[in-house]
Amino acid sequence: MEGLVVRNTGSWYVVKGDDGCTINCKIKGNFRLKGIRTTNPVSVGDRVTVAENTDGTGFITAITPRRNYIIRRASNLSKESHIIASNLDQAFLVVSFVNPQTATVFIDRFLATAEAYRVPAVLVINKIDLLDEEGMEYADAVSYLYETIGYKVVKVSAETGEGIDGLRRMLSGKVTLLSGNSGVGKSTLINRLIPGLDVKTATVSSVHHTGMHTTTFSEMYPLPEGDGYIIDTPGVKGFGTIDFNVEEVAHYFPEIFEESHNCKYNNCTHLHEPGCAVKQALEEHRISESRYASYLSIIEDSNPDKYRKPF
Repeated sequence: MEGLVVRNTGSWYVVKGDDGCTINCKIKGNFRLKGIRTTNPVSVGDRVTVAENTDGTGFITAITPRRNYIIRRASNLSKESHIIASNLDQAFLVVSFVNPQTATVFIDRFLATAEAYRVPAVLVINKIDLLDEEGMEYADAVSYLYETIGYKVVKVSAETGEGIDGLRRMLSGKVTLLSGNSGVGKSTLINRLIPGLDVKTATVSSVHHTGMHTTTFSEMYPLPEGDGYIIDTPGVKGFGTIDFNVEEVAHYFPEIFEESHNCKYNNCTHLHEPGCAVKQALEEHRISESRYASYLSIIEDSNPDKYRKPF
C-alpha cells in the first residue's frame, strides 16, 4: 500500500493510507536512506510504500523521493542530522520576545536552512499580548529587518486570538511546518487554528525562562476545512546547521548573496578579503550586524574540524 507518514513516535511510524485508514509501521532493519546520515531515516510528511503484516502492522519498504525537507544537527557535537519534516509547502518559525525570548541567531539559522532546502519560510511572532511598549518596539524592529530582506512576518497572540484569522488564511491548501523554541506557544497556536484538537500545553519555567517540551514527537494534523495540514514538531533549544559548504553559506542569506555579486573576488568568503562588498555593506549598515554574526556562526559550524573527534 501507499501512504503518508503522519506521526513519528520514535519506534513506530503512523502511516495514513490512500484509503484513509492508518497503520502502525516499523522500518526494515536494513532500510536506510542513501547519502543522508540521520537519526530518523523516515520523517513526517514522507510518502512511503508499506508491506502489510498479518497482525495489522506494516513495514516501510520505500520512500518516494522528497521534493524538500527541513533538517538540523542532531546535537551540538554530532555529525548526524535529524530530519524535522518533509514535502513542505511552507515553514512557519514561531518565535516570542518575552517568556522566553527567541535569539536572532536561532531565527537566522532556521531561515538559512529553509533557504538551503528550498522551503518558503514565514516568521510568526507570538505572545504580542505580553509585550510592553519597549517590547513592541523591538518586535517592530525585528519585523522590519526581516521584511526588508524579503520574508513574510506575522504578529499574533495565540492567547487572545489576535492575528489568528490571517494566519489561518495563509495555511489554507498547504502543508505547513510549525517549528520554534520550546515555550514559544506552538501548541496553543495549533489549538487556536484547529478547535477541539486539544494539543497538550505547558507553562514556561519561571526560573530559567525557557519552555518545557510538550510535543514529544512530530505529528501531522489535517486542517478543519480538509484542504491542508499542520506539522507540529518538538520545541528545540538550538538549531544546528549541517551539510553546508563554507562557499555556499552566503547563498542562504539573501541580502548577503545580493551584495556578494559586487565583491572583487568570485570566491570571496566575506571574512577578510580586500574589495569585499559585503563587508562594505555591513559598515554602511545595509546589512545588519546580527545577520552577519549569524552568517559567521554558520561558517564556524561548517568547519569540518569542529566536530572531528580527538584521537
